[in-house]
Amino acid sequence: MRVLLLGSGGREHTFAWKMAQSPLLDELWIAPGNAGTADYGENVNINPNDFNEIKNFVLAHEVDMIVVGPEEPLVNGIVDFFNNDTELKNIPVIGPCKQAAALEGSKDFAKAFMKKYNIPTAAYQSFSANEIKDAKSFLKSMNPPYVLKADGLAAGKGVIICEDILKAETELTEMLQNRKFGNASNKVVIEQFLKGIELSSFIISDGKSYFILPEAKDYKRIGEGDTGLNTGGMGAISPVPFADDAFLLKVKDRIIEPTMNGLKQEGIEFVGFIFVGLINVNGEPYVIEYNVRMGDPETEVVLPRIKTDILEIFKAVAEKKLNEQDMEINPDYAVTVMLVSHGYPGNYAKGKLVTGCEDIKNSLVFHAGTTFKDEDVVTNGGRVIAVTSLHKEMKSALNISFQNADKINFEGKYFRKDIGADLMKFLK
Repeated sequence: MRVLLLGSGGREHTFAWKMAQSPLLDELWIAPGNAGTADYGENVNINPNDFNEIKNFVLAHEVDMIVVGPEEPLVNGIVDFFNNDTELKNIPVIGPCKQAAALEGSKDFAKAFMKKYNIPTAAYQSFSANEIKDAKSFLKSMNPPYVLKADGLAAGKGVIICEDILKAETELTEMLQNRKFGNASNKVVIEQFLKGIELSSFIISDGKSYFILPEAKDYKRIGEGDTGLNTGGMGAISPVPFADDAFLLKVKDRIIEPTMNGLKQEGIEFVGFIFVGLINVNGEPYVIEYNVRMGDPETEVVLPRIKTDILEIFKAVAEKKLNEQDMEINPDYAVTVMLVSHGYPGNYAKGKLVTGCEDIKNSLVFHAGTTFKDEDVVTNGGRVIAVTSLHKEMKSALNISFQNADKINFEGKYFRKDIGADLMKFLK
């Protein structure tokens, strides 16, 4: 099988690593990839949103399958582009169509969908720029903290939580009238704040049947003790100690089943991954958001726990035979610690020499933001390297990742040393 993988982050390095283990794989290209993905295939300098360039490459290289890592090409309609092109329509794309991708592409669409199908989520209303007066009135009817969400894609930065009403009103004006997030905040969702502990559930679907993949918990804040600015994710853990069988059954019955049934009732054939951001409020699961691809850094802990050949799974998805496919999961804990550039998630320097990756033992090293400068690996993003370790005990897996994180070096390296600290009380 000849596969083109779209994306350039830690998620894509993990997919490349996993696909390279498959005897089904004949050739792998990653567009654009990073210094880590180059170990498992050939990086090609193509923008994942340049569909015509992707078409030219696919036809020239007789690609058999496309695997889409990031959300933007999906929301922009890459699946529809393939399906509507006579030369491409028989080449499977692992990812949902544009209509289905609206679950992530529009917070308003997702909230309306949840409301229609009685999927537990925070109370909300949506407002556009000409409704700012009504939006401020709605804010005043709520108790703090106030949650403001840009409707569209905002690179993970479109959610703002304000502790006081004046700050919330200021941010609302910035989003709706001053276009703080560009077109993404043409509409803003204001929703009730839910207090609890977050985790994520993952599904892969062929449009008819689905598998529930291992759950994970990630750490969004830059600072220890969950302080400071939100990031793309500073670490992740799977399985999640507080998500016992009873809680996961609630997630399946109240959220996953109604989501999949709702999509069918809407006439939406969902192919690919659904990543459900959840919050556990006193033992009850609520949906924070949907994503229509795997998360990063969650992929770095979920995929290493899947023992089954990932290309066999993708082949079953493409052939709509997922119900005939087995899925074997490693029961061990997987933990990942993200090494980031100084200044992230604000301004940071690129081009810093990365050393020590070759010295790592007993951990997997996934590149998130790296590239080559001549023969050297250098930083090329805010999140640079994910260090993933597996062990039957969570504490041991964490210790291995922390020890190996110390061995990797680049100027300005920072990582959180408290990943998993909040979960220790749930361990038996």
